[in-house]
Amino acid sequence: MDEAKGGDRDAVETAPLPFRAAVDALRTARLRPQIEIEPTRAPQRLAPFAYALEAAVVDGEEDLADGRLVLLHDPAGHDAWQGSFRLVTLVRAELEPEMAADPLLPDVCWSWLTGALQTRGLSYGEASGTVTRASSHYFGGMSERPAASQIEIRASWTPHEGPGGVPDTASHLASWCDLLAQIAGLPPAGPGDASVVTLPQRRGPQSR
Repeated sequence: MDEAKGGDRDAVETAPLPFRAAVDALRTARLRPQIEIEPTRAPQRLAPFAYALEAAVVDGEEDLADGRLVLLHDPAGHDAWQGSFRLVTLVRAELEPEMAADPLLPDVCWSWLTGALQTRGLSYGEASGTVTRASSHYFGGMSERPAASQIEIRASWTPHEGPGGVPDTASHLASWCDLLAQIAGLPPAGPGDASVVTLPQRRGPQSR
């Protein structure tokens, strides 16, 4: 099975045209300057073709949130996806103690994901995922560290395909970055807060 690995330009360029177009759109999306993003190695067994990005919301030298977004493509279609494309994500952020204690936090975080897609008017289906809240308490030689809490969103959804069988991946990436910014605690982006970025090409090993 030939698989397009994140950042592997040669693998992407030999993939089917709809997948190549979807990846090209990801590479030129308009993103907020606080979000640093780059290609990374994609999972190799989820679909015939895959492309992955990792991102972090950065404030000075501090990472406020980070995540990974994977674009999957199966030209034959996939029954569980109800389409030939699928987006899969992992998003994580540290939480303030009072926010971590909110019993509605998982529901709110899931609504941030769906709301980010709906705000941009994106058409999608078959959304599913989990929201996990974790707390760490330190003891012994580490007892001076304050307790820490983290939220983690794992989700996937099927972007509906447009002309030529290509989904609007640039807008889906932008909505995902909206989610990253929101979970990091940034204010909503204004009209001048986005810029066109060209992702660097990452060449990984060719062997499986």
